[in-house]
Amino acid sequence: MSNNMTSFGKISVIFAFVLLFVVSASAQLGLRTAVDTDKDGKADFSVFRPSDNVWYIMKSNGGFIFQPFGLANSDFLTPGDYDGDGIGDISVWRDTDGGWYRLDSSTGFFRAERFGTTNDVPVARDYDGDGKTDIAVVRRTNGQMIWYIMGSQRGFFGQQWGLSGDFPTPGDYDGDGKYDLAVQRPGATDTSQAVFYILNSRDGSFTGTFWGLSNDFVVPGDYDGDGKTDIAVNRVEGANLTWYVLQSSNGALLGRTFGLKDTDYTVQNDYDGDGKTDFAVWRETDGTFYYLKSGSNYSLSQIRWGQPGDQPIAGYDTH
Repeated sequence: MSNNMTSFGKISVIFAFVLLFVVSASAQLGLRTAVDTDKDGKADFSVFRPSDNVWYIMKSNGGFIFQPFGLANSDFLTPGDYDGDGIGDISVWRDTDGGWYRLDSSTGFFRAERFGTTNDVPVARDYDGDGKTDIAVVRRTNGQMIWYIMGSQRGFFGQQWGLSGDFPTPGDYDGDGKYDLAVQRPGATDTSQAVFYILNSRDGSFTGTFWGLSNDFVVPGDYDGDGKTDIAVNRVEGANLTWYVLQSSNGALLGRTFGLKDTDYTVQNDYDGDGKTDFAVWRETDGTFYYLKSGSNYSLSQIRWGQPGDQPIAGYDTH
């Protein structure tokens, strides 16, 4: 199984109804919008090809985008809605110079900003809840993890959250429309239980939840559609991948065995537009997206897009 958070080499009654819809969409929205280039409320199938540094995007409402952008050997995939128009922008963070480079979908203009240093980890999300992706990195230093965020509304701020051995797992766990700082802390061994520590942006409180094992991959998403990011992991079990989701709506387990260990990248997102994260993988050997549609009782669908050696864009939110 591939961890795609590395460099390329490796989202009255009428009033109540409207409010419910908005809240239920918030946790999924940031994840989905980052890879929704046609603003139809569905994640698009997209890959980056290291051999030519081109983003290949199949729009879910029809049409394609082929855009050269980024450098395969030094850049991280950092898609997001940086200009707040509800459309995902093509974006990378360059480890060698701390540069954020993107194409704003609202204007088509190229943007470049310096933020971060070599060996930081990019964690661009919407931390201030204004509908724009904020540039952000985490830095491991002196045994701690420091989050540096350039909020599009709040401005610059830094926050210590986590230890150097943790993995950053940002998400909107409290459902307030803002991404929370969160980490997965491994145990002493690969098969020890891991703990998720979440700093809630709603009130500044924090929670600690045991979930998964130390060597599980984190696959954030709103799988139950309640407007909160669910704690979720993906585990290699034999030749297969198994998904374990702690549903924030009821505290119950949602599990699925889906995907193959040796060939698949996890690319969870909302591909059917129902406001829930779908279990999904991209298979490198045949260049195919396989996904279980949450809006159709988890029926299997597949789309052929990409070729061996590509990197799926949606894999940016696997840690």
